[in-house]
Amino acid sequence: MKTEQAKTKPASEVRFGNIRAAIWRNEGESGPWYNVTIERAYRDGAEFRYSPSFGRDDLLTLAKVADQAHTEVFNLQRLEGTGD
Repeated sequence: MKTEQAKTKPASEVRFGNIRAAIWRNEGESGPWYNVTIERAYRDGAEFRYSPSFGRDDLLTLAKVADQAHTEVFNLQRLEGTGD
């Protein structure tokens, strides 16, 4: 996940525990739109690392983060006047 998006900051983010959704704003010919990336933080020795994979015990928190990210995308679109 640390590619082009690592150079810019997300428009918003949702975090519960060690699971985070980053909400990315994009510009297109028909106006702005959003993508969401979700990652799980974990510690490897003294260093934090991030993974796009989730274990069984992460799934309910993952669902909560995805639900909140969905709501946040709608709120961002409404603020811009681009929501459906």
